Amino acid sequence: MSTTDTPTTLALIEATLVSTVKVESRDGDKIGVVHSFLAHKVSGRVTHAVLSLGGFLGMGKSFYPLPFSLLQFDSVRDLYVVTIDRRMLEGGPSWANNAPHFDQAYADRVAGYYGVSGEDVTLR
Repeated sequence: MSTTDTPTTLALIEATLVSTVKVESRDGDKIGVVHSFLAHKVSGRVTHAVLSLGGFLGMGKSFYPLPFSLLQFDSVRDLYVVTIDRRMLEGGPSWANNAPHFDQAYADRVAGYYGVSGEDVTLR
């Protein structure tokens, strides 16, 4: 088997949360919940939070990867506050059924959409 035949190792690992953490906008509007975090396999640094929006009884949910730098934790209310507009979030990269491959190209696409510095989500 040549090296081109071996599967690509993804740089991120997804850690799904057992209990959810709420996410609100800066204005206090409910956005959704943090479904999981994406952490770099080598450094262990969290690069993204995957937000879950919508759905009813576990069906119809959409998942949105968001650079972790766009979240601020409110320790008093035990929730995250997003620093972007909900419409921008809903127009961003997302999936409903099959998660994408979390490689550098995908991280760059997410960072580019949100205008975040590439070094905040570099997987190398």
